[in-house]
Amino acid sequence: MAQGEAPKGEMKYMSEFQETTTTSGTPRWVGLAVAILGGISLLGLGVGLSALNQARSIEQSTQATVRQANEALNQRLAKADEINQQLQSDVKVVTDKLKVTHADLVAARKQNKYATVAVDQKVTNLATSVKAELATKANNEDVNKLNGDVSGVKSDLDATKNSIQMARSEMGTLIARNHDEIDQLRHLGQRDYFEFTVQRKGGATKVGSIQIVLKDTNTKKNRYTINVLADDNSFEKKDRSVNEPIFFYTGGTRTAIELVVNKVTKSTATGYLSVPKAAGATSASTATSGQ
Repeated sequence: MAQGEAPKGEMKYMSEFQETTTTSGTPRWVGLAVAILGGISLLGLGVGLSALNQARSIEQSTQATVRQANEALNQRLAKADEINQQLQSDVKVVTDKLKVTHADLVAARKQNKYATVAVDQKVTNLATSVKAELATKANNEDVNKLNGDVSGVKSDLDATKNSIQMARSEMGTLIARNHDEIDQLRHLGQRDYFEFTVQRKGGATKVGSIQIVLKDTNTKKNRYTINVLADDNSFEKKDRSVNEPIFFYTGGTRTAIELVVNKVTKSTATGYLSVPKAAGATSASTATSGQ
């Protein structure tokens, strides 16, 4: 060993002493940092475990929901299959009961077609027959109507012809001499006519809106005498001739009322009272209320 050199044992001791001295001299914040990092690591590990557990829980819940949905769908499919089988069974039963075959359907369709054609033919024949009958009836009705029109025209012509042959009064009115001519005048529609027969001993006879009292008759000369009662007034028409019109006015008329006696006997006088249309309605109403 050279002078001044330390022994090997001493050198080893000094080296360990230096390392110990160096280690004990490390700053405290390093340890604190290491502790903090360790805490953070533990916290992160805890959060990861929690997230993992939550994910597993969600997965389990989802699997349970899907499983329930599958079960419900399977139940519906089973029920639908059951209904389908029931319907097939019902169709088979109905088919067996009806015993309808394709040939039967074809035959039924043909028969229906023939029946339809037959019905259409009957309807066509019936319609033709009805049209012909209606046409014949229409022709008959037209003929009847034409005959009626011709008869009406003929009656009008006869009435006109007869009226031309009738005498006219000084007031321009036609004078009827019997019942038939009175009807002809009625047919002209210009005035209203009230026929009457009064008795000598019968008192006053109401004719329209007036009253007539027969006083006397002369059959040889065809003359008569009467009293006319109108509007509470009485006036005598003395020694008048048959078919001679007598004109007078009442309070309800502006046109003269005409009285004609066509025939006399020893005890009666027969004739008619002619009044204007408006006065005729009043006279008829008065005659009705007075009866």
